[in-house]
Amino acid sequence: MKKILILTVLFLIPLSGFAQVLWMTLPQAIEAQKKEPKKILIDFYANWCAPCKEMEKYTYNHPEIAKIINESFYAVKFESDGNESISYAGHSFTNPDFKTKKNKNTLHQFTKYMNINMIPTMVFLDESSNPITSLSGFLKAKEVEPYFTMIASDEYKTIKSRQEWEGYQKKFRSRIKE
Repeated sequence: MKKILILTVLFLIPLSGFAQVLWMTLPQAIEAQKKEPKKILIDFYANWCAPCKEMEKYTYNHPEIAKIINESFYAVKFESDGNESISYAGHSFTNPDFKTKKNKNTLHQFTKYMNINMIPTMVFLDESSNPITSLSGFLKAKEVEPYFTMIASDEYKTIKSRQEWEGYQKKFRSRIKE
């Protein structure tokens, strides 16, 4: 009986408006691009970072944002001061000064390479894993939605002025409800 109840709850969660981004590692995302080209979204975060936790809870898991991310991007979580060894753009990156403690560590070499100066920061890569742009700081779902949509649809390639960007943003002001 307990198993049936658990299965029922698990099937009802997606119907209740709960959304979850399907996160992967950077190597997994780059490998997935080879099979099905998509852009990559990298979330640079730290375990001790309160705004990072808020973004995870309220921004990334907003139903509209999670849908855009899952449909249009390979989503990567990267611990900005973690100890993961990765390869990107022909380079290998580690965190040689990493200490096994729960407080702040030095920034990972990959974090520095991507020019991340604050967290949370999102970095968008194109279908060839080349950087497009980044967004830094805590951002609400309604603030990131125009960027996610613009990057997913390649409209960022056509916007040439601040006036065009402001016009583009106006289209999204009422789509996201907080």
